[in-house]
Amino acid sequence: MADKENTDPQKMEKIVSLCKSKGFIYQSGELYGGLNGCWDYGPLGAELKRNLKEYWWRKNVQERDDILGMDGSILTHQAVLTASGHVGGFSDPMCDCLLSKARLRADQIDPQSGTAYHYTGASHEESSWSVERPFSVLLTDPNQDENKARKTAKEYYSQFLSDKQISPKKLSLQGETSSEEKDTTRYNPANGSLLTEPREFNLMFQTKMGASSDDSDPNAVAYLRPETAQTIFVQYKNVLDSSRVKLPFGIAQIGKAFRNEINPRNFTFRSREFEQMEIEYFCHPDDGLRLTDEWLEKRLCFYEEIGIPREKLHILDVPDGERAFYSEKTYDIEYEFPFGIQELEGVAYRTNYDLGVHQEHSKKTLEYFDEETKERFVPHVVEPSAGCDRTALALICEAYDVEDLTKDGGKKDERTVMRFKPCIAPIKAAILPLLKNKPELVEKAKEVKNLLQPFMNVFYDEAAAIGRRYRRQDEIGTPFCIAIDFQTLGEADEDGYDLTDTVTIRHRDSMEQERIAIKDLLPWLLERIR
Repeated sequence: MADKENTDPQKMEKIVSLCKSKGFIYQSGELYGGLNGCWDYGPLGAELKRNLKEYWWRKNVQERDDILGMDGSILTHQAVLTASGHVGGFSDPMCDCLLSKARLRADQIDPQSGTAYHYTGASHEESSWSVERPFSVLLTDPNQDENKARKTAKEYYSQFLSDKQISPKKLSLQGETSSEEKDTTRYNPANGSLLTEPREFNLMFQTKMGASSDDSDPNAVAYLRPETAQTIFVQYKNVLDSSRVKLPFGIAQIGKAFRNEINPRNFTFRSREFEQMEIEYFCHPDDGLRLTDEWLEKRLCFYEEIGIPREKLHILDVPDGERAFYSEKTYDIEYEFPFGIQELEGVAYRTNYDLGVHQEHSKKTLEYFDEETKERFVPHVVEPSAGCDRTALALICEAYDVEDLTKDGGKKDERTVMRFKPCIAPIKAAILPLLKNKPELVEKAKEVKNLLQPFMNVFYDEAAAIGRRYRRQDEIGTPFCIAIDFQTLGEADEDGYDLTDTVTIRHRDSMEQERIAIKDLLPWLLERIR
């Protein structure tokens, strides 16, 4: 649950606006009113997310000998999710607002106290219309009285009118009573309306495979996977046999998952389609708890490397009774978003539950044989599971800054700057000829662009004054701007130095500038953007 006292809704609104205007993130299907809980990444967002995934992969797969990668199918066999407990067990308690029809997670409604007003029905004497249907309204504000409750109740009963010309104000309420309620979760906090009784809502997207529509055919029904983990577990033995690895070892995967969330919210934080960066690290049963603590520290270091400071991260040691039933230890790594402290990643010790149930249901052994100890056992698993979209959002929130550059007595001057780490920044360098109407400057600038473009994402811009172009790059987080001026072409500087074939590099964060030779430019940048 978010800490409402440490939120900044205005900052979040500015970030959402910037994401759209600069091409980071768009509402999916916006042209047709939008698809709730789904988002499209624009040119800059796609680059940001790609850089994040590539850095995660490099650190966890490429630079390690004990972790292998895979890319599993999104469409998942029904039997896989039956064995894992998702079919028949992957659901959330859901309730609906009787007034607005909004759908809410019953376990995420904050307890409320106040006076509840109850009604048995309503009527309209002039038309002999009446409806008998119980309804209640909760007023938590002591300054409001029964008139507020009656207005809400009349709005509710008016939806049953066959004659829409009748004003809700003309309805007469029946059977009004009241009671004091304490710490109740039966009412919608947004409007005080009574909610339906909670019922289980399956979070998985189901689909049909092939031409068959017979649900009794186990191959006719499939699901969009609700997590990437199960595709790893069912391929564990194949990876083990084909790669000839030994415990402990891990299998890493980055991929899409889908959950039919009841209430998507907080921009891209909780979506129906999202991407996970996940490792299942297989180990001996005696090593599980130790490795869980080790992985927690590794993951904290990773977030620091990509630009999320440790002081903005919170570690929740999930207590007994709140962990998944199969977990012996779970840490939640949380970040201070503008909408509150929320989870970025979970590091869970899942024991041997997953491999155990798949071995049981498939009737195929998933045991590991240790050649040294001659021991057979089903491996235990430590799972560091990060949300790619959540991490990308955290990077955007952390990078966003509005800096006041106003000089004493001068006109107000603010610059919006995205302070991405260079390894994450969507564009690594901008190439800017000083003037666009000087062909020799443009030609040299394009030579520099062609030099760098095969190795990194660069942007060429020759429109507007150089200062304005700097600010445009600040807004999208480009760490380095490379200016090609007349000194690049051989004109001596004010001290008479020959600076032929050198460029000016302007640093985004400090706005300081330095001169560097074009021949040294590529290695200089490569050293700083990794």
